[in-house]
Amino acid sequence: MKIKTIYESNYKYVMERDDMSLKDSNNGNLTVSEALRFKKDRENTYRERALKLFPWICGHCGREFDGKRLRELTVHHKDHNHDNNPPDGSNWELLCIYCHDNEHSRDQVADAYDQAVPDNPAENSGGVNPFAGLGDLMKGNLPD
Repeated sequence: MKIKTIYESNYKYVMERDDMSLKDSNNGNLTVSEALRFKKDRENTYRERALKLFPWICGHCGREFDGKRLRELTVHHKDHNHDNNPPDGSNWELLCIYCHDNEHSRDQVADAYDQAVPDNPAENSGGVNPFAGLGDLMKGNLPD
């Protein structure tokens, strides 16, 4: 008896050749029609569509992916809106997990630097401005 393991969206199914039923490791048996429905649902996800549209290459570092390593290739939404999934894939790019993390880390750093600065620069520098009065000194106005 041959056993084939199928992974579908966080569920592990074992397909046994004898009775052609799928055994869900969580809930018992699934029929072949249910398995086909799961497969069709998976094919309709934006990741599966992106993998059909684009070459399996990271858009940033250029690494190529296939086989087991294909799971390391992720879909990045260029506008960061996961609901914006056009059929032509114009809002997607395939990135490896490392470049994808780097892309989102850049946004977090930019957001941190984008926070409002206080009006008083002394509050920002800890209360001491080492260049206070430097302009006067350079013009020759020495303090008394």
